[in-house]
Amino acid sequence: MPVEEGLVAGTFPGEGPARRIFRNETLLVLALSLGASGVSALISFIGSVTRPGGLKDQAATMNSSAAPGRPWLDLAWQLFGIASALVPVALVLHLLTRERASGRDLGFDLRRPWSDLGRGAVVAAVVGSVGIAFYLGARGLGFNLTVVPEALPAVWWKYPVLVLSAAQNAVLEEVIVVGYLLRRLGQLGWSPMAALVAGSVLRGSYHLYQGIGGFFGNLAMGVLFVLLYRRWGRVGPLVVAHSFLDIGAFVGFALLAGRVDWLPTG
Repeated sequence: MPVEEGLVAGTFPGEGPARRIFRNETLLVLALSLGASGVSALISFIGSVTRPGGLKDQAATMNSSAAPGRPWLDLAWQLFGIASALVPVALVLHLLTRERASGRDLGFDLRRPWSDLGRGAVVAAVVGSVGIAFYLGARGLGFNLTVVPEALPAVWWKYPVLVLSAAQNAVLEEVIVVGYLLRRLGQLGWSPMAALVAGSVLRGSYHLYQGIGGFFGNLAMGVLFVLLYRRWGRVGPLVVAHSFLDIGAFVGFALLAGRVDWLPTG
């Protein structure tokens, strides 16, 4: 099969140049993004479980200061981190053009803004309420670190950066782990069940730095998001849902930490 034919046709019944290209491409994209994050989270988890004391007595901090005491430099680092984290998404969208495809084929576009917004809000409300209960239970049982969603200084750009960070997480994860990965695994001949398991385990893996609860909670979220993507054919609602979830976690923690008794703060 000629390489160009395989790249456009999209399925590869046997081994060949196009199949190898797509397989290697997928591995490289993951190695540059969330696959590497999964390995990093595993190493972090090993460090946590081998450290004296229980998991709940340790903290996993997100969105921390990159230049304490230097707010403008800190802001520059924060924006740089958000922008650079989205480069793999730009790469994926570029790679899709070889198949004469685009983000629109993944449902990553603005064709249905209100539908995506409504569906995403409902999913976020359900997942968020269950997720908070699961996290508190897992931490109480000693299966999870104390997650500190933000530790930024009290500066004017704090909340805008938290919102941008939440949106970046959502775009990166849903475009790559759901839209792109499921497309590639299907083209490479994986069964729908195998692809669902692979994507869900990957999502759980890069949250392992939070503990066992973080792994299984996000694995379950991965299963749900794959099923919803297959039903709707769009990552748009999932990006919205994930954005709302992370905004709620980041901004909610910033507003409530130290003000309510039920929220662990590290």
